[in-house]
Amino acid sequence: RRIFNLVGKMDGKIVVTVMGADKTGIVAGISTKLNELSINIIDISQTIFENEIFAMIMLTEVKDNKKSIGDIQNELKTLEESLKVKIFAQHEDIFKAMHRI
Repeated sequence: RRIFNLVGKMDGKIVVTVMGADKTGIVAGISTKLNELSINIIDISQTIFENEIFAMIMLTEVKDNKKSIGDIQNELKTLEESLKVKIFAQHEDIFKAMHRI
């Protein structure tokens, strides 16, 4: 069974991680973009290290989205430039496989 591919529509969960210098508007910017892409936020955790380094991880859900994971990553890449942060988006299965001990 194929869960996703780089060019077709997708279903499933995407892990979104964000890192950069802390500033106002990062969570709002990411949340707004995900909403525009019809991606639901299931869970979110964020922290600020030493009052300056922002880090966030989100578990999101995509249902019958017309965009591929590649399209979603490209959309987030443009946001990365405007927010001045690094954004990584991976399908949950890839994330789990990469972090399995």
